[in-house]
Amino acid sequence: MNSEFTAKISRDHIAGLASGAEHEKPILFLHGWLDNAASFLPLMQWLPKYYIVAIDWPGHGHSSHRGEDAHYHFLDYVYDLVLLFEQQGWGKVDIVGHSMGGMIAQAFAASFPENVASLTLIDAIGFITEEPENTSQQLRNGLLSRFKSRHKSKSVHPTIESAINARIAVSDLNVECASLIVNRGLKKLEKGYTWQADSKLRNTSPYRLTQAQATNLVNNIDCPVQLIYGDKGLDFVARAINIFKPYFKKLTIYQLSGGHHVHMELPKKTASLIDEFIKKPMN
Repeated sequence: MNSEFTAKISRDHIAGLASGAEHEKPILFLHGWLDNAASFLPLMQWLPKYYIVAIDWPGHGHSSHRGEDAHYHFLDYVYDLVLLFEQQGWGKVDIVGHSMGGMIAQAFAASFPENVASLTLIDAIGFITEEPENTSQQLRNGLLSRFKSRHKSKSVHPTIESAINARIAVSDLNVECASLIVNRGLKKLEKGYTWQADSKLRNTSPYRLTQAQATNLVNNIDCPVQLIYGDKGLDFVARAINIFKPYFKKLTIYQLSGGHHVHMELPKKTASLIDEFIKKPMN
């Protein structure tokens, strides 16, 4: 049985979905860019013995948007986790992160090892990096992206089905999986539906980690890590495995037959891997 999760951190309202016995230590589920907590619903039903909290990142799902002059660099999400852990009184928990959520989880695990017992990455490993000599151009591109998006309006869909089809067109999701994410991510208008997600999420990042910074973060992850990825997932992940694998202290890798949302396509198998991983003695 799933219920709504809510938390107040600083000026932001964090929403999400929860399942299981609340008195237990949670497993924290962190979704990817432009997804929401509902992307974990198929997985949650196969982990009934655990207390699971799947949050909507700020700007996504039912969580609040940042202020007009604030933005969404992924490192700011790390601070959101710091605030959430303090507000909830959580100690050391297991974290499952998909895509962007996996990148944020790695940065959090490296910086706050006292809060992470284990880390499961789903179609995510390492970080998106940029060469130092491209810093000025990256900054320019990012700030111009913000400037140009100031008055950009969101698309409006006449029906929920239209919105689902639009999401399917730009992803590897089937109708069933897309419906879960879209239904939590829509806002009803007088005539039609639009996306609840903050438009600023689509802006280009003004700065990215260098390769040296990224590998330093990975090298400072002390907890056991497992990567679960689909053979038809993001090309970036397949390349990043070769780049970042040597810097992990405790890494196990599983390739499944699926795409970027392999945890939605194969929830039973993914849940089994998570269950076995969490049960292992964490040395």
